[in-house]
Amino acid sequence: MINRYENYPLLAHNTFGMEVSTARFIEYDTLEDLQTLLTSGELVEPWLHIGGGSNLLFLSNYPGILLHSLIRFVEVIHEDEAQVCVRVGAGMVWDDFVAYCVEHNWYGAENLSLIPGEVGAAAVQNIGAYGVEVKDLIQSVEVMDASGKELLYPVAECRYAYRHSLFKEPRMNHLIVTSVTFVLSKIPAYNLSYGSIQEELNKRGEALSLSGVRNTIIDIRCSKLPDPAVMGNAGSFFMNPVVDRAHYEKLKEAYPDMPHYEVDAQRVKIPAGWMIDRCGWKGKSVGAAGVHEKQALVLVNKGGATGTEIAHLAAEIQESVAARFGIRITPEVKFV
Repeated sequence: MINRYENYPLLAHNTFGMEVSTARFIEYDTLEDLQTLLTSGELVEPWLHIGGGSNLLFLSNYPGILLHSLIRFVEVIHEDEAQVCVRVGAGMVWDDFVAYCVEHNWYGAENLSLIPGEVGAAAVQNIGAYGVEVKDLIQSVEVMDASGKELLYPVAECRYAYRHSLFKEPRMNHLIVTSVTFVLSKIPAYNLSYGSIQEELNKRGEALSLSGVRNTIIDIRCSKLPDPAVMGNAGSFFMNPVVDRAHYEKLKEAYPDMPHYEVDAQRVKIPAGWMIDRCGWKGKSVGAAGVHEKQALVLVNKGGATGTEIAHLAAEIQESVAARFGIRITPEVKFV
């Protein structure tokens, strides 16, 4: 099935709540339909494939074609006593898949609960939270290229790094993720070392379980991050920068309380949110564009902001962080 729409509003397809539209919007729900679209000559430039729009900032109406997948399935392809190998359609909502894993007692995805977006985009972005990155769970990624050819990339070939994959590289922007295969554990295993997960679990006083960890993660996220349905946002707007150790040591002398995460012997990751906060941006607004009062890493649409206004605010924040810390922070969000 292929659904085609003209002058299609995108309010429901971007979590920033931008009231923009696209000249054409096309949805498909099978591989055969995607092949038809790619080989028919219908997709004239410009065109772009999107997921749930949770990592996009539309600066204006889109003048071309936006493609969106409705390929949604969960298929067990191998299972034994220790683990399960499951193939998932790229159009499935990511958190629906996490809930499915928890319901089936599959361990590994629970720390990634409530991250917005779809499965395909999760694999492209290498989403991560609370000590887990989705690359840790992926076995392979299936894609279709612009000629309609199907390709499979084992995880070792996906060039995964912090918020990066092969599929984000400009030379690979012709690839469309169609499904992702994950390997999950059937043996109880939890990752509780990050942040306040263990502390919150202790407060709850409940027995350790998959559903308990998932609910705890959801509660923590809801306490820190605004609901996009209430206040438009794309979650973390900037990536945490990785700097060389010499620069980190110099900053540490000036800011003894500066948090950090060890990357390797030569590099250190510094939380962008902490630097933005120290620059005085938390809770500040420029018109209808603002910085969330509880999490400085999150830029918000307070109602009626344009994409350009959000982008201008982001640029001001980048300049102030660079001036104070000598570090250029990079948006995680894609500008369209």
